[in-house]
Amino acid sequence: MLFNNYLFNYILIVLLLFSNILDARNNEKLSPNIVLVFVDDMGWGDFSCFGNKDVQTPNVDALSEEGIRFHNFYVNAPICSPSRVAISTGQYPQKWGITSYLAHRHENKERGLKNWLDPKAPQLARFLKKSGYKTGHFGKWHLGGQRDVDDAPLISAYGFDESLTNFEGIGAKLLPLIEKVLKNGQIEKGRIWEDATRLGNPVQWQLRCEITGGFVDRAITFINQSKEQNKPFYINLWPDDPHAPFYPSVKNWADTKTGLYRAVLKEMDQQLGSLFDHIKNDPKLRENTIILVCSDNGPEYKCGSGGPFKGLKSTLYEAGIRSPLVVWAPGLMRKEVLGTINRDSLFCAMDLVPTLMEISGIPSPKNIAFNGESMPEVLLGSSEASRSKAIFFRRPPDRKDFRNMKDLPDLAMRHEQWKFMCDYDGSRPFLFNLSDDPGETVNLAHERPQQVSSWTKAILNWNKSLPKDAGDPNFVD
Repeated sequence: MLFNNYLFNYILIVLLLFSNILDARNNEKLSPNIVLVFVDDMGWGDFSCFGNKDVQTPNVDALSEEGIRFHNFYVNAPICSPSRVAISTGQYPQKWGITSYLAHRHENKERGLKNWLDPKAPQLARFLKKSGYKTGHFGKWHLGGQRDVDDAPLISAYGFDESLTNFEGIGAKLLPLIEKVLKNGQIEKGRIWEDATRLGNPVQWQLRCEITGGFVDRAITFINQSKEQNKPFYINLWPDDPHAPFYPSVKNWADTKTGLYRAVLKEMDQQLGSLFDHIKNDPKLRENTIILVCSDNGPEYKCGSGGPFKGLKSTLYEAGIRSPLVVWAPGLMRKEVLGTINRDSLFCAMDLVPTLMEISGIPSPKNIAFNGESMPEVLLGSSEASRSKAIFFRRPPDRKDFRNMKDLPDLAMRHEQWKFMCDYDGSRPFLFNLSDDPGETVNLAHERPQQVSSWTKAILNWNKSLPKDAGDPNFVD
């Protein structure tokens, strides 16, 4: 009898321990899958869910209906390469010597730019990979390995397990075939960026109007492989749509630059839909995946729409740096916030790096100082707070003038409802209350001299703390 009691108690203890282990596993927070869709040269008002009445983008709209639209989100540069540095590193791109688009060596040197992003820079992909994620980059890179810069690091050096890029990166490539409708109705066929085959292989060729779909197909394969390996995944899906030159399908060809842009935008949305549907229609992926969609900078001249905002890409006016952001994560958001608009939370691309790390349960490295602030409650809809510190901007060194806009401001600063701009020496101050004046039409600098004085000092100190480029009169090569 005594032996039976001992045996019974022993079995009971084992069952309790096993039950506790199961409870712990059930309560363990799963690492969310993350997909960052970073489109190219698209305006704040170009998605139809952000007000576009000329083009419908039903696939992005469907994401927004099950997620959150953020109206007060910024990228950290008004042009591609530095914007991509910020959203990858969580730091100001000026720190890494990339303040305009990367080009040929002599052009980079003339503008005071590095030829590529230093692999020692912090990388969201690398942090996630070290924590067990499978990481992939599919699409435009433009952080090194373009034109005659053929000795840049491989994309894998930045923390990616796999990559497929275009002509602006080293490694496997997807390059464009074109079909152009001529004025006489005939179709001209050819290749662009053909010389990029020397910048990595294998190389695949695909119609330019279908290339976003090619990157999507590779991303879907990558997702399926990650599922088979039972690993969370992080994906950069960075199409080079709707950037010029515009080559929509022949059936959607148009006679004007604006019409061609709109056709490309529409087809990009259609091709992204395959990726979104693949995730939404898989119950496990749907419950534990975050999709973020935004643009790297504002629209090209006479192409996209900045909505109510002034400016273009390359400028520090609102349309150059404010980006539409859609975040879809229905399994991680409260039902009450799905389909809503957050008009209040002021934050930026740099903030996404520490934010996504915290959501993924990854502690911030003690030896790295992010300029971004972690804001998981904002991203997932349980708060409408804003970042605590101001956001600072510097214009590209080669863009004092751009298209129809001349003598552009050199520096900008955004904090709370205020937008401040000036030149490198603090002259020509502009101060706008964006709550009342989103179009930056009424300069209040003369009415608030103390604020102008304080913010001039702050913006010049920020700029002084970072490496100069050739746009600065005091630049020395």
